[in-house]
Amino acid sequence: MIRVNDQNNVKTHVPSVMEDPSATLIAKVYSKALLASIQESDKDSVLEEFSEFLDIAITQNPAFGRMLISKSLNKDEQLGLIDRVLAPNASELLTNFLRVLAKHERLDLLQQIFTQITKLRDSETGKKAVLVRTAFELSEDTLNRIRQRLEETLGFSPVINTSIDQSVIGGLVIQVDDTVYDGSLRTRLKQLGGRLSNRSIHEIQSGRDRFSHPEGN
Repeated sequence: MIRVNDQNNVKTHVPSVMEDPSATLIAKVYSKALLASIQESDKDSVLEEFSEFLDIAITQNPAFGRMLISKSLNKDEQLGLIDRVLAPNASELLTNFLRVLAKHERLDLLQQIFTQITKLRDSETGKKAVLVRTAFELSEDTLNRIRQRLEETLGFSPVINTSIDQSVIGGLVIQVDDTVYDGSLRTRLKQLGGRLSNRSIHEIQSGRDRFSHPEGN
């Protein structure tokens, strides 16, 4: 269990790495390097520890999280913080990985790195993250049916994440990587409207053609 008990009053600013288009690519590099350094039998336990670290050290203790990844701390200060607070409570592997990130000023990518590691690990084990958006919460039974249908149709074990989206009217929207399967009522009505509009245009054009070319001419 990681315990956080070293929070000083420092002026911090957490930069938004989401604004940096290269952040995801850099996070992937570190993710692949970390995953490659772990034995297969230890990968799941290391990911669990990484997740626990993010939850306790950053989510539950945001002041400490801001301090850890703050650009107002230099590398030596960040390394000292890791050695003083995290090293006694974390594995040597995770501690060393955090030290590497600190030395290269990449601690602000922690969340993105974990996201990329999770995706890589899911890929290794034949899993893939799937986002399901609906206007209301789905029952566990419904989610199980969706999971089974996706597995049968797409050929992988889906890890389903749900999201409530009031703009989805009826049905649901499923996203796998960059592909979106939109089965919402709003989209079906839009598609129907498009088909009706195209049919009307065709009928009008056909009528114009008949008027332009009277029979017998």
